[in-house]
Amino acid sequence: MNHFSNIVKETLAVLALTLLCAFAAHATDHSERRHDARDTRQDSRQSARDTKQHCVVDDNKSNHHCRQDKRNTKQDGRQEARRIKY
Repeated sequence: MNHFSNIVKETLAVLALTLLCAFAAHATDHSERRHDARDTRQDSRQSARDTKQHCVVDDNKSNHHCRQDKRNTKQDGRQEARRIKY
């Protein structure tokens, strides 16, 4: 009976360690995707600023149209970040 009890304890310990390692690997992967998505959003913000600045200077559009271009650029960046994250 004592031998069987030791086998069960060892099996449970191995199972617990396996689950712990799997959880840590999943958390790391999720963290990397979240980081990549954040970088994408930050890049799209800067791109949106540049888009608006060029719109105002080069295209002679109204401020309304330039704001809309900026919004569209930011929205595209958010969509890309969602695609990366999920």
